Amino acid sequence: MEKLNRSIELRKEGKQVESNKLLVELVKEFPMDAIVNYQCAWSYDLLGEESKAVPYYEAAIELGLSGQALEGAFIGLGSTYRTLGEYEKSKQVFQKGINQFPNNQALQVFYSMTLYNLDEHQNAMQILLKCLLDNTQDEEILNYKTAINFYSDKLDRVWT
Repeated sequence: MEKLNRSIELRKEGKQVESNKLLVELVKEFPMDAIVNYQCAWSYDLLGEESKAVPYYEAAIELGLSGQALEGAFIGLGSTYRTLGEYEKSKQVFQKGINQFPNNQALQVFYSMTLYNLDEHQNAMQILLKCLLDNTQDEEILNYKTAINFYSDKLDRVWT
């Protein structure tokens, strides 16, 4: 745990390369540790090496990651697949994450980005508008909450 804590501290200090090197060593020592795999995946994402992050995210999830870390792993893996152009995989990961964590608005927002990439614009906008309405404190938006909610799934409809 000391090495894991040190790697997290290095990341907080902006020393992503050093943190990653330590985490890669930790995965070699503890390949069946879900948290270590998750932290290693995260470290590759921070370095902009998304394709290297994928197997660590997958391992972390398969090894039984739970709670907030699992939510983060779903976001990380789904987002990573999206940035790699693997939109269907991204969609599947986000759907699984949303099924397990239906109240996680970040999952919803990242999912909507994937839907956009899949040309599912209607669904993407509907999700984003719902997230906006569920989370805004802006009075100007809230004044139109009923109308925004009504139109959120009717964006292509034209009334004559």
